[in-house]
Amino acid sequence: MHKIHIKPEHIERVVKRGGKAHSVESLYGPRTALVVVDMQLYFMGEGQPSECPEAREIVPNVNRLADATRRAGGKVIWIQTHSGPDSKNFWSVYYERMTPENSEKRVTGMNPGGSGFDIWPDLDVRDEDLIVPKTTYSAFIPSPSKMEATLKEHGIDTVLITGVSTCTCCESTARDAMMLNYRTMMIADGCAAPDDELHNATLNQFYLQFGDVQSTDEVIALLDRNVAAAAAE
Repeated sequence: MHKIHIKPEHIERVVKRGGKAHSVESLYGPRTALVVVDMQLYFMGEGQPSECPEAREIVPNVNRLADATRRAGGKVIWIQTHSGPDSKNFWSVYYERMTPENSEKRVTGMNPGGSGFDIWPDLDVRDEDLIVPKTTYSAFIPSPSKMEATLKEHGIDTVLITGVSTCTCCESTARDAMMLNYRTMMIADGCAAPDDELHNATLNQFYLQFGDVQSTDEVIALLDRNVAAAAAE
């Protein structure tokens, strides 16, 4: 598990600007979505081309967050990267940065039925959850992603970002969510990156400029508080 460090001077800047350390102090379950980014074999399996071992460590936290989100009446959305044969045309600048061999591994591995396409088997994916495909780093880039339409359809205004990797697809998705006017939080121990330095650099920058960063336990407490309040009414 990553050693998480939000710099004290960054917390001071956030407090000075907004009057509090966390911009998200409550979560209303039915308007909240847990977004789980790219927790697929390609990024998690041993020996896979883009293996991120830390991603296997966050599985229990992601499952706990999914359970708490459902319990609060929210939606769990699993983001699944597709890299079919047309990807090289759709996102040519990305594939130009790879050798032909690595480009082919990506296309075949992340194509439906490929060795890296499926969601990690230890993740608790339920029938009531939603699966949204994407082809680029951000889940909000259309064709085929229908992420924003999905959120609007379900009345979501707050997104909780988890998955792999913190510094690429999670960050891209989280930044776009905020700029599309969603309250956005990255879950510090619910995301994984190749190393602590990349992980913490992303969390610190996101916390400073884009949204909130909290832990799994903190987020579950916010969700459960709302459930308890509703039950007491």
